[in-house]
Amino acid sequence: MFRKLIGKRSKKHRNTIERGAVKKFAEAIGDPHPIFVDEKVGTESRYKTNIAPVTFPRVLNYGVIEGLQLPKKGLIHGEELYHYERPLLVNEEILCYQEVEDYYDKSSNSGELGFLVLKSYGEDVSGNIVFTVKSTIVFNAALRKEMNR
Repeated sequence: MFRKLIGKRSKKHRNTIERGAVKKFAEAIGDPHPIFVDEKVGTESRYKTNIAPVTFPRVLNYGVIEGLQLPKKGLIHGEELYHYERPLLVNEEILCYQEVEDYYDKSSNSGELGFLVLKSYGEDVSGNIVFTVKSTIVFNAALRKEMNR
């Protein structure tokens, strides 16, 4: 279904790790740790500023992978794996892009399932990788049937 897109990636998109967005995100996930929300704590930390929660990259813009069109509903969130070289710093610029890493099928009791693996990248303005996120999206048998019409 998506095999022809393996290796395709989006263009890099510039994101700013904004203080207000970090604070709202931390509150939304129920983790208002001072390193995320308290400017004084951030300034006194080893990072000299506040940092973003681990799952914050979920809200960043990674651009569009040409040819990848996912249904608006019916997708199943498989798993997400986050890897960091260092924390995301408040007010820094991050260049983000996404790549189709893999697509495969598996049989289940309810029919054939599809698994789309996307890898997202965040780089600093010098081109150094700050984080990667590997996400798996599952397509159940009913959705696959509807998409193949």
